[in-house]
Amino acid sequence: MEKTSQASGLQSLFPDKSSLSHPDFSHLGEEEKLIAKTIDMFVKDQVLPNNKNLEAHDYQTSKELFAAAGELGLLGVEVPEAFDGLEMSKKTSGLVAEKMGYGASFSVAFNIHSGVGTLPYVYFGTEVQKKRYLPKLASGEWVGAYALTEPNAGSDALAASTTAKIDETTGNWIINGEKQWITNAHIANVYVVFAKTEAGITAFIVEREFPGVSIGAEEKKLGIKGSSTATLILDDVKVGPQQVLGAVGKGHHIALNILNLARLKLAFANIGASKQALETAVKYAKERKQFNKALTAFPMIQEKLADMAISIYGAACSAYYTASVLDQLDGSSTEEQLIGSLARYAMDCSINKVYASETLHDCVDETLQIHGGYGYMQDYDVERQYRDARINRLFEGTNEINRLTIAKSFLKRYHQTEQAVVNPADIHGGRKDQFIQFSTYLLQVMMKALPVEKKENMDEKQMYLRVLSDVVKEIYIMKAAYLDAEQGGRGHCFQATESRCNL
Repeated sequence: MEKTSQASGLQSLFPDKSSLSHPDFSHLGEEEKLIAKTIDMFVKDQVLPNNKNLEAHDYQTSKELFAAAGELGLLGVEVPEAFDGLEMSKKTSGLVAEKMGYGASFSVAFNIHSGVGTLPYVYFGTEVQKKRYLPKLASGEWVGAYALTEPNAGSDALAASTTAKIDETTGNWIINGEKQWITNAHIANVYVVFAKTEAGITAFIVEREFPGVSIGAEEKKLGIKGSSTATLILDDVKVGPQQVLGAVGKGHHIALNILNLARLKLAFANIGASKQALETAVKYAKERKQFNKALTAFPMIQEKLADMAISIYGAACSAYYTASVLDQLDGSSTEEQLIGSLARYAMDCSINKVYASETLHDCVDETLQIHGGYGYMQDYDVERQYRDARINRLFEGTNEINRLTIAKSFLKRYHQTEQAVVNPADIHGGRKDQFIQFSTYLLQVMMKALPVEKKENMDEKQMYLRVLSDVVKEIYIMKAAYLDAEQGGRGHCFQATESRCNL
């Protein structure tokens, strides 16, 4: 079960110390520092030198990198020890994703494997399924993939046309359909596949070697060229009842809850890529001279760098806060309790996904701008960073879909709490959090100003939802940053990069 917050009303919907069983949610311990250093070396020595091979779809190189990552223990951070994993926290998993965010498109392949390619087994697999798949996925012997999207099922991911029909004679399921834009498609050994059954959407474990499984051609993409992306084709694929993941007809619970966790993991990867962009910008701005001055001497360049650092700080504080809250979930929960707990944090995960991906967009855009014309040339790495970043506002749910999730989740939770929680008379200049308090008060006023009929038909009022989601998102980030500052400031955000980003 989850720890309950002592905060009430609107306050309980935003980051708060009482949401955590320990006060420190962002600083790195010695073990985490060692993990961060290990990943830094892995990315620098093995991943980036092989990026050209990866972008040429050298699948052998991809598999060797997965094996190397598995040997270092990086693939099994969230896998239980009983199945050869490290069984570490969401916070540590976030750190791994963040540091791997420096690894160009291998970061995408890595996070899909260790996230949606592995976690469905951790949370929803039977003991037999866990024993068969988790050790192989944790070691890198096998690569995992997640097959949800279809040509006509993108944002409406559960509108699948892939079908699974049971053969009453044998008890086997027969799966037919195509899954589009599957990351790791050509290198994966096993896929979590979602298909329509008479009972509803159901998740199946499909191995690459099963008869009827084939892979389409590599997609020609704008960026993340080093990650395999192709169509998974399922032609009368027979799977036994032991390959059903979770309950028949309950696959939507797996899909949506695993996507929530994937959004948080993506946010961490975006934070790492944002830090990489900032480092690239600082390095170039210190070396490049115009009018006999380094670019860092010019106020408009300084402003760009400052804005990047501020946004990254907010993104990091928020993501590590959310991860630490998720770490409070009791591992002994039943599947039903777990689903309820994870679903409660859909808003939090979507906030992180939207904010971090848009922070990355702004960082790579400004880094390219600082480079001027050179930034447009492939000789400079920022050109690759710019292209690679664009996908992040699209996958794991477009930012538009995530904004709807933020607003709808907030409305649901808002109506379950006391609503008059901020007294404007209590907001004064002596309060360190006066801006947060005033912002929360304005949100309260905004909520009361919404006519009842608009609340009832909110699904059709996307512009209201968009504005509401952005207000909620900004307050969430403000509160997380404030909590970090209360605990000593700077926190985890720049510990790994301050020596390289020192202006």
